[in-house]
Amino acid sequence: MIQAETLDLLEWPRLCQHLSTFAATKLGAIAARHLTIPNTLDESLGLLAQTKEVYQLESRLASGLLFEGISDIGEALERAERQGLLTGEELFAIATTLAGARNLRRVIDNQTDVPVLTELVAELRTYPELEQEIHRCIDERGKVMDRASPKLGEIREQQKQVRDRVYQMLQNILQRQSNAVQEQLITQRSDRFVLPVKAPQKDAIPGIIHDTSMSGATLYVEPHSTVQLNNQLRQLLRREQAEEEAVRQVLTAQVAEVKADLERLLAIATTLDLATARARYSLWLQANPPRFVDRVAGENVTLRNLRHPLLVWQQQHEQGRAVVPIDLMIRPQIRVVAITGPNTGGKTVTLKTLGLAALMAKVGLFIPAREPVEIPWFDQVLTDIGDEQSIEQSLSTFSGHIRRISRILEAMTERSLVLLDEVGAGTDPSEGSALAVALLKYLADQAQLAIATTHFGELKALKYQDDRFENAAVEFDDVSLSPTYRLLWGIPGRSNALTIARRLGLKAEITTQAQQYVGGASEEVNEVIAGLEAQRRQQETKAQEASQLLEQAERLHRQVSQKATALQERERDLQLAQERAVQDAIAQARGEIAQVIRQLQQGPMTAQEAQKATNALNEIAGRRLPSKQKPAPPKPAFRPQVGDRIRIPRLGQTADVLSGPDDDGELTVRFGLMKMTVKLQDVESLDGQKPEIVAKPKPAPEPAPVEVKPAPVIRTSRNTVDIRGSRVADSEATLEAAIREAQSQGTVWIIHGHGTGRLRQGVHEFLKHHPQVERFELAEQAEGGSGVTVAYLK
Repeated sequence: MIQAETLDLLEWPRLCQHLSTFAATKLGAIAARHLTIPNTLDESLGLLAQTKEVYQLESRLASGLLFEGISDIGEALERAERQGLLTGEELFAIATTLAGARNLRRVIDNQTDVPVLTELVAELRTYPELEQEIHRCIDERGKVMDRASPKLGEIREQQKQVRDRVYQMLQNILQRQSNAVQEQLITQRSDRFVLPVKAPQKDAIPGIIHDTSMSGATLYVEPHSTVQLNNQLRQLLRREQAEEEAVRQVLTAQVAEVKADLERLLAIATTLDLATARARYSLWLQANPPRFVDRVAGENVTLRNLRHPLLVWQQQHEQGRAVVPIDLMIRPQIRVVAITGPNTGGKTVTLKTLGLAALMAKVGLFIPAREPVEIPWFDQVLTDIGDEQSIEQSLSTFSGHIRRISRILEAMTERSLVLLDEVGAGTDPSEGSALAVALLKYLADQAQLAIATTHFGELKALKYQDDRFENAAVEFDDVSLSPTYRLLWGIPGRSNALTIARRLGLKAEITTQAQQYVGGASEEVNEVIAGLEAQRRQQETKAQEASQLLEQAERLHRQVSQKATALQERERDLQLAQERAVQDAIAQARGEIAQVIRQLQQGPMTAQEAQKATNALNEIAGRRLPSKQKPAPPKPAFRPQVGDRIRIPRLGQTADVLSGPDDDGELTVRFGLMKMTVKLQDVESLDGQKPEIVAKPKPAPEPAPVEVKPAPVIRTSRNTVDIRGSRVADSEATLEAAIREAQSQGTVWIIHGHGTGRLRQGVHEFLKHHPQVERFELAEQAEGGSGVTVAYLK
C-alpha cells in the first residue's frame, strides 16, 4: 500500500504516460503506462542493458528499430484457442505481426554488439509458412481471395455470370419503361437487385415491392422476370460465405496450433518496444545511463545537474519555466540529509527529483543528469510528501503524517530510500522537533538513505553531533526576495521570515519586537550562515571565472587548429593549381610538336627541312620545359607496417594491417570481421599517401618482335545491341545473336544502362562463360561508362 502511495506522491503515473508516447505499438504504450518496478538488482541491470543496446542501435541505424505491422493480436489468439472463427482482418493482422517480428529479429541479428537483444530475439518463432498461407488466402482488406480454394473461385465466377444476366435484364427494362422509373438506376434492397419505380406507375413494371422511399413517391420493385435469378444469386452468396468460413476455419486452426509461440512472440515484441521507448525517452531527456553503486564499499552518490523529468516535459511541451538543476553529492557514510530553507524554495521538488531518479534507474531508464551518474539500487522508495488530513477519518495534518510514517517504518529495509517532507510538522514545535530528531536518528540506523526537509533549527545541529548527518539548504535571494531553487551543501538554511516581513512593509516595531523574542543567539547563527553563504558565492564566482578562462583557451585552440587546417588546404590548392598549369603546358607543347611533325611529313624529305623541324622542337623545349633546378629531396614513402590503419579506396573501407607487404607486393588486412589480401598499390594511408612500389628485378627481356597495333575499336549500329529494360534471362538470346553477327568486327557494344546493376551483373556473368568472348570491360565515360560493356571476341 505504501509503495502505491509513494508512486502517486512522486507523480510516477505522469512519467509513465510521457514514456508511453515514445512507444511504437499499442501493447508497448500499455506496458509503458503500467510499468512494473523490478524487485531485484539483476532485473534492473537487465532492463538497463536493453535500454543501452537499443540506444546504440537508435543512434546507428538511420530509421532505428521499426515495429511496422505488429499489432495487438492477443484477443484473436484467445478466440482461436477456444475454437472461435477469426475474421479476415484478424488473420491478416497475425500475418503482418509475424512479418514485423521477423524484420525486427533480422535487424538485431545483423548487429554484432547487442548480446542482450540477440538473446531476447533468439526465442522468436515467426512461422513464415503460416504467414505465406494467410497472405495467399486473405488480402489487405481482410477479404478471402479467389485463389484460397478452387471451389470459391468457381462460385464467384457463377455469381458474376448470374449478376451480369440480372443487370442485362434490368437495363432492358429501364430502357423500355424509362417513363415509369424514378431514375436510370439499378440498386439493391435485402441483397436483391431492384428498380426505383414511380409510385403512380407501379403497374407498369409488375414485380415484388421490397422498400419505399421516405416520401412514398418511389417504390423499389424487383421485376418478376428477375426473381429466379436473384434467388439463384442469393444461393450462390450463401455458398460463397460458407466456403469463405471454411477457409478461415482452416487458417484459425493453424493459428491455434501455434498459439503459445505467437503469445511469446507478442511478449518479446512488446519488450523490445518498451526498451525502445525507454531509449527514445532517455535520448529526448538528454539523460545518461546510471551506474549502481555500493555505499557499503565506500562509493558516493553522484548526481550532477539533476533535472526533474516532469518539469523538463512541462518546459518543452507546456511552456513552463526553465528547469533549475540540482547537485546531489552524498558521501558513503552519510545516512540522513536535512534540507532547510524558506518555503517555495524547492525543497519538496528536490525530494521528488531524487525519488523519480531512483525509480527511473530501477526500471531501466537513463537519468537526466550529467555523467557520471552514480546512484544506489534501492529496494524501495518510500515517501511522506504533502498533507494527508481527512475530515471523514478525523485526521489532522499531524495525524495523517504519523499514519503514513508508521506505514513507511513497517515496510522499510536497510536498502530503502526514505523521503520525508516537513518532518515533525503539524503539532507543537517543541514536541514536533523532538519527534523529528528521534525519527531521523532511527532512520540513520535502519535505512540506507533518508532525505528530510524541515524548518526546525534542532535538526540543523545533528550534523555536528553525528557524522552520519549532513545539512543542505535551498538558496534564497535577499534582494529579490525570491528563491533561486539551487541546492547548497554543507550549510543549513537560515530563517528569512523577519527579513521578508521587513521588505514587504510590515511595521518596524513589530519586526523589532519579534527579533527580541527570537533572541540574539538565533541572530548570530543566521549571521554565521550568511557568512558561509557569502564565502560559497565567492568560490562559485572564482570557479566561474576559471571556467571562462578555460573556455577562452579552448576557443583559442580551436581557432589555431582551424587556421592550421586552412593553411594546409591552401597549400594543397596551390599544389593542384601548379599541377594543372604544368599539365596545360605539356598539352600545349604536345600540340605544337604535333604541328611540326605534320609539317615535316607534308613537305619534301630534305636535310634542310629536318634541321628546321629540329630547331623548332628545340625552341618549344626551351619555352615549355622548366629550367633545371636542384630537385627537392624525396619525401620518405609510405610503407604499411603491422598494426597500421590504412584505407582501401576501391572498397571504401579502412582496415588494420595484419602482415606487411611480401615480395609480390601483397599484404593481409582486416576490416570488421573480414580478412583479405590486397595489393600494395590498392591501399593508401589515412592522410592519402600512396605506398612506394618496389619493382622486382626482372631478367633482361629478349628482343621482342615488332608488334603490329590492332585497329582501333569502332562502334557501329551492327556491333551495338541495346538490352535496357530486359530481364537477364530474356537478354541472353539477344546477346547470343549479337555476338554471332559481330564476329567479323571483333567487338560487341552492349548497352544495359545503370539501374540497380543486376542486369549488368547478369551480362558480365554471361560473357565470362561464353566461348567466343576473349575479354570484356566497361566502356569509356564518353561512350556510356558503367552503363555500357564492350566485349572483345576471339
